[in-house]
Amino acid sequence: MKRKLLSLMLVGTMAASMVACGSSADTATTDTASDDAAATTEEAAPAANVQSDDENTLTVYAWDENFNIPALQAAEKDYQEVNPDFHLEIITQSQSSDVENAVTLAAEAGDYSTLPDIVLFQDHYFQQYVTNYPDAWQDADDADCDWSGLGAEKLSYSTFDGKHYGFPVDAGTAIFAYRTDLLEEAGYTIDDVTGITWDEFDKIGKDVYAATGKYLLCMDGDGNDLFYMMLQEEGVSQFKDGEPYFTENETLVNVFHTLVTLAQDNVLYLANDWSDYTDQAIQGDMVAGVFNGNWIIPTMKQVSENSGKWEIVPAPTLTGKPGYASNGGSSLYITANCSKTDLAKDFLSYTFGGRSAEDGQSITYDEALTNGGVIGTCAAAAESDVYQQGVDFFNGQAIYADIVGYTQNVPTVEQSDYHYQARTALATALINVLQNGYTEEQALEEAESNLRFEMGL
Repeated sequence: MKRKLLSLMLVGTMAASMVACGSSADTATTDTASDDAAATTEEAAPAANVQSDDENTLTVYAWDENFNIPALQAAEKDYQEVNPDFHLEIITQSQSSDVENAVTLAAEAGDYSTLPDIVLFQDHYFQQYVTNYPDAWQDADDADCDWSGLGAEKLSYSTFDGKHYGFPVDAGTAIFAYRTDLLEEAGYTIDDVTGITWDEFDKIGKDVYAATGKYLLCMDGDGNDLFYMMLQEEGVSQFKDGEPYFTENETLVNVFHTLVTLAQDNVLYLANDWSDYTDQAIQGDMVAGVFNGNWIIPTMKQVSENSGKWEIVPAPTLTGKPGYASNGGSSLYITANCSKTDLAKDFLSYTFGGRSAEDGQSITYDEALTNGGVIGTCAAAAESDVYQQGVDFFNGQAIYADIVGYTQNVPTVEQSDYHYQARTALATALINVLQNGYTEEQALEEAESNLRFEMGL
């Protein structure tokens, strides 16, 4: 009962956490889908209309008409190549928390008939929901899908008790982007920031700040995702065996010290909130580097005068090995209310599962990217002309193929229902050191203690 009460409490606060993933408000800046495609999208409908009697029609809850919805429309078009009678009825929700709320309310009522066939769900929340409400879902373990080509880390969110439940939509794979013109002003090239340690990054960052007045890294100080990404690069989690892993976690201690140093050296800018991070830091031309999930790209591209000045490379690490991480993203899941399970599995396997990409050309992946800016996870999709093309904003770099390549290398680490609470605890700890006179040891001890209390440990 405690876990169920917790999930009900979270429903009211999930909107705030959306800023850390591709489902967030920042995706509103992605390219808009065509008018014809938009016309097929249904507005949010009453619960009584979530099912269709037509044997070739599936219903789905999803959000974001500029990002996820074009991806689903592309998938419908793709599957119609093999099933011309197929129709996907997209019931648009205003935000991801609407979907989470619908699942919670159905589960608490013990009535899943109010759910559609498929729901789009944030990756970091699924483990919590399949744990609390195991009867709400149908697994897809026997689907005709080559799971090995979709990225092990991405699938770790949607795999439970060894069974696959979800089909990835967007890869939350992180990029580290640099302004090459600003690096040049400080006497550096993109090669100088490739395959480096965080200590080397700090030195370069100090030189960049001295030469240009720009920070080489920025992040929302309240929703600080740097801890998670920097740990994941090293193959380490914030949790161990289901419990907070802070003070005894040597890697986390080193990451924490690194972030303190970067902030004190004017290499890292900690924004006051999400708007400050996107509008003032990134779009306001305060920074020479951006490290976050690739969904941050549309935000960067709003500054058209910076086109051709950015390039991406793997992130720095503690040891200097190429750094690969992920942050955010979502997947599609079949609900307990779906009576056309075979159709749902085949549709999802063929489209987002990448079966249509086996010949190197997938309508789902190609049009999701061109119409919505959605970068998928399927390794085979990266062989298409769309993914291989150079991107002018990134100096002609074929970033989409590169990002799919990064996806295959992101380490899988232990996940937790309390991911966002850990993020808050560590963000607060960093601010306590920088502004409130805490030592690093005191800050981490308090953060771990508070999180353990919140988890009831």
